[in-house]
Amino acid sequence: MWQTAGQDRIISFLTDSIQRGKLAHAYLFVGPPHVGKMTLAIDLARALNCTETNAPCGVCRTCQRIAQSKYADVIMIDKNTGRDPKDRKKTTEISIDTIREHVQHGSSLPPYEGKYKVYIIEDADLMSVEAANCLLKTLEEPPQHVVIILLTSEENVLLPTVISRCQRFELKPVSLPEIESRLSAIPGLAPERVKLLARLSGGCLGWALSAAGDDSFLKSREARISEFAALINRGWDERLSYIQQLPSDRKGSAEILALWISWCRDVLLMKYNCEECVINLDRIADLKTWAGMLTVPEIKDFIDCLNTAVVNLSYNASLHLLLEVLMLDMPRKEKRADTLYSAV
Repeated sequence: MWQTAGQDRIISFLTDSIQRGKLAHAYLFVGPPHVGKMTLAIDLARALNCTETNAPCGVCRTCQRIAQSKYADVIMIDKNTGRDPKDRKKTTEISIDTIREHVQHGSSLPPYEGKYKVYIIEDADLMSVEAANCLLKTLEEPPQHVVIILLTSEENVLLPTVISRCQRFELKPVSLPEIESRLSAIPGLAPERVKLLARLSGGCLGWALSAAGDDSFLKSREARISEFAALINRGWDERLSYIQQLPSDRKGSAEILALWISWCRDVLLMKYNCEECVINLDRIADLKTWAGMLTVPEIKDFIDCLNTAVVNLSYNASLHLLLEVLMLDMPRKEKRADTLYSAV
């Protein structure tokens, strides 16, 4: 039984490939974070080594050991593999030593207990150029009974030569009804929270399941939204001072920009009376306030500014300057009532 949700076409193709003995020696799973790339990789590893007819069965000893990360022939590789725990926070890439020792050398040995030795490289875009070239040697002359699975959210960073030697699958966002169905099966999760998490997930089931069991994200988001929503009637000095409270790293800033874009998208939907399509269901009142203050061109112009900032962020633009420009580009309106954002 495949645990991956919302990727029926890919699962059907992989199942057929296994049954016909037409496996690729390397696969590339592409998609946003938490969309299910790792789940699919583990499912494939189980299907390749399952001892039952209907693979992956999910109940045999092999399937269970793989799911528990205790199977010798399924090897996980990430930037921390082989690193001293003291150095892990400083590690930013997958080194050539990691690929050479764990993949190049290890793949030359036969499977220890299963039919296939499976290497799963998480965040493959973090491989150094040297590491990628080292992996390329294995991909060019793949040993028998070895399958390599690369996972990435940043395909453009990978070497084209590595991509060309993999069978590529792009994981699409999981449908809203599918995510709501999975969340509804969690005991004690209120229906309104199920609906909110499903909308906020952006089609990433893994994120939704994690957030369902951890209140920290929703609490952090609540604070960020309240701060951002109040900026519409704040002065320039207050806006520029607010930048100091934002994450100073690019990943954190990218998450903030995504939050702001989803907010402005919802405001635009409110202008067109499409309340049933908004993401931030718990902030309808504030969305209506913004929609009442801004014109459609103002909202669209600021969304364009946010999208431009996302692109510039990927080009290594100055983070502080980028945020300063956004604060100046954001529409500014005078407060229309003393009660506006009283909770902020």
